[in-house]
Amino acid sequence: MTDCNVLIVGAGPVGLTLAIDLAWRGVDVTVVETRSPGQPPEPKCNHVAARTMEIFRRLGLAEKVRSAGLPADYPHDISYRTTFTGEELTRIRIPCRRDRFTMKDGPDCNWPTPEPPHRINQIFLEPILFAHAAAQPRIDILNRTAVEDVAVGEASAEVTLRDLDTGDARRVRCRFLIGCDGARSIVRKAIGAELSGDAVVQRVQSTYIRAPGLIDLQRHERAWGTGSINPRRSGMVYAIDGRERWLVHNYMKPDEGDFEEVDRDACLRTILGVGADFRYEVISKEDWYGRRLIASKFRDRCAFIAGDAAHIWVPYAGYGMNAGIADAMNLSWLLAAHLNGWAPSAILDAYEAERWPITSQVSRFAMSHAEAEIRRRGAVPGDIEDPGPAGERARREVGRLTYEINVRQYACAGLNFGSYYDRSPIIAYDGAAPPAYTMDSYTASTVPGCRTPHLWCRDGRSLYDAMGPEFTLLRSDPAIEVASLEAAARQRSLPLRILDIDVPASTKPDDDSLVLSRPDQHVAWRSNRLPGDCLALIDRVRGAAIQTRQST
Repeated sequence: MTDCNVLIVGAGPVGLTLAIDLAWRGVDVTVVETRSPGQPPEPKCNHVAARTMEIFRRLGLAEKVRSAGLPADYPHDISYRTTFTGEELTRIRIPCRRDRFTMKDGPDCNWPTPEPPHRINQIFLEPILFAHAAAQPRIDILNRTAVEDVAVGEASAEVTLRDLDTGDARRVRCRFLIGCDGARSIVRKAIGAELSGDAVVQRVQSTYIRAPGLIDLQRHERAWGTGSINPRRSGMVYAIDGRERWLVHNYMKPDEGDFEEVDRDACLRTILGVGADFRYEVISKEDWYGRRLIASKFRDRCAFIAGDAAHIWVPYAGYGMNAGIADAMNLSWLLAAHLNGWAPSAILDAYEAERWPITSQVSRFAMSHAEAEIRRRGAVPGDIEDPGPAGERARREVGRLTYEINVRQYACAGLNFGSYYDRSPIIAYDGAAPPAYTMDSYTASTVPGCRTPHLWCRDGRSLYDAMGPEFTLLRSDPAIEVASLEAAARQRSLPLRILDIDVPASTKPDDDSLVLSRPDQHVAWRSNRLPGDCLALIDRVRGAAIQTRQST
């Protein structure tokens, strides 16, 4: 029997980012994946959120990710038209990557972050993550390997690893098992978690095509995403490489039959606005149900689930993969804290306590937006394509409503930065209410549980670049003596950096001179003076207070 420290099932973006972060924190990881090295994923995820780009920046990946995907000058706009080749109704302007850091007047420009969002399909993102992970000495990736017969125990889990090429099997014991293995997760089943929620919100016929001639048929400027709105058919067309590859979503109507009963070719041509003589090649197709499902639990003893294994929802706001990476980053530092010896195993209780509530809330945001879009698609005016004043009025009104609904998902500052952990056992709350958590709006705050607000320091550095890899005490008044907190951290072996920040008063979100930021850049505690018992604060944020409650 072979032993390993942490076994991650699934080498998609969530599993790979988790492995990279754990290795970055000094933890050895084994990743198991059924696909061959270099085998491309389906072209599912199209968007890397700003919060995820912040994570990639810390891991040294942001520049590589931002340099990949669409050509540098290809607009990341979202255009809504009567068809892909038809009349434009409205446009949500998002900078191309060439202009990402210089354009200031877009709806997702001037955000409080060193790393704005990036539009890139998973077929380009995943190889970057895989290559980086494969180069790390602490990461062992087992491709063409399936996980079978999972048994979860108190102190370890056992699984059978089967080589898909030879059929050979071996039994492996791991200290921790993490399922990043998607909607059909074997780890989720092993921990006895059940999905519940809304089983079918919508049905989508999705086709990945190669059509070199399509880009030149447009009557308007190129766009990363193009919505087709007419009485016959609604759909979305995403530019994959900015030249010839496209992903076409056909939103099926409620009264239509099964996926294969609907004429895929006819629907695709209607969405594109092309005739029978237009030639294209189907690369692949993957039809899917839009759902809102959340696992009943995210953990059983030494086994955890993250990403699609833990939650599935309609892919509005482009936040499915990004929510999974947020799970991974929360779990990573908790696991590393325990494995590196400065936190008890009780700290792992915080994973489900923090991620389950926020996951439920995000899923409802996506659900609410999906319902609004479904209502809009069901009420397209019959004269929207007509020439003359009546058609112009219809196009203007539909464009206004479409922009209003969709700018919230394509420029969702709230989803990127506003998540708040309101019931965590490792956060020292002070009774203050956090800003409201919404899809589109964000208010920076140091209320414990919020994301540590990003600031640009007077010397031009990003605050996140200046912070330490573990806990950082941000001190805006250097006259405050913090030696007793440093001593308490040393006594418990908790890694702590003291960072004096010199920022303009006008940019400080709250009037707190001391802010304790966690390894995942969420606020653990704040005040204008040290607590009377610094050791108690250190014990709370490292999970020892949970351990004490459990033992009493």
